[in-house]
Amino acid sequence: MGFEKKYKVLGDIKLDELATKPDFEMKSKKAVRKLDEVSRRLGKFQDIMYAHNRYSVLICLQGMDAAGKDSLIREVFKSFNARGVDVQSFKRPTSFELEHDYMWRHYVTLPERGKFTVFNRTHYENVLVSKVHPEIVLNERIPNIESLEDITDDFWEKRYTEIQNFEKHISNNGVIVLKFFLHMSKDEQKSRILRRLDKDKHNWKFEPADVKERQYWEDYQRYYEMAISKTSTEQCPWYVIPADNKDLCRYILASILEEVMSQYDDIKIPELPDNVKADLALYKERLMSE
Repeated sequence: MGFEKKYKVLGDIKLDELATKPDFEMKSKKAVRKLDEVSRRLGKFQDIMYAHNRYSVLICLQGMDAAGKDSLIREVFKSFNARGVDVQSFKRPTSFELEHDYMWRHYVTLPERGKFTVFNRTHYENVLVSKVHPEIVLNERIPNIESLEDITDDFWEKRYTEIQNFEKHISNNGVIVLKFFLHMSKDEQKSRILRRLDKDKHNWKFEPADVKERQYWEDYQRYYEMAISKTSTEQCPWYVIPADNKDLCRYILASILEEVMSQYDDIKIPELPDNVKADLALYKERLMSE
């Protein structure tokens, strides 16, 4: 369907002008079936990428609370070899992490060559939640940042630049960086949070902060627009995925992954050296004669 070009961010965006539901119809059962097919092909591709051992893939997932990140990870990557995909979830920085710069904990969890890593929430939290609640920045103990008044527009512009430089650097060294914003409506978030409250098996997912943070919805939307618009590049693009329908959201995101990966036609199973290949029959004979 050409989802990669359809949902790729190529300039400044306004989230209220972008749909939270796809502009095409597909029944959930069909979307689940097609996702299964795509997931299996991606799993096979990862096996080839592992053997090739030149690239790795970093998938960055962002979205408001209850956007469906956890279930998306489970469904999209269920056909992968367990060795081939790693999931990193970033919550409030620990005291140990705060002894380093804000990018450190992300850098040390980057994927090894041949593997996929999913960041469930990402380094972008440092220009999202930290921008909504700038007092968080004071915990980082940055030189010359002593009060909220020191956290100026220039400070945030530097962070956007630092994030871009980080992504460009790792991309230049073989990490394929793909960033996804799961674009959910405020009404849909309300329905999902209520579902967590109504159903016992989902109660564990609920946090009072989920309700409290809704009062900052417009702030988050504005800061997402700024972060995505300023840091989406051809090398490390953002995709805004309609997320009100979870099944279609998962299928769209998986399809974009497959479309992007298919562009790397240099990723192939490596061939044996000629001298080893010439002696394969000999090795087989030796084993058979044991």
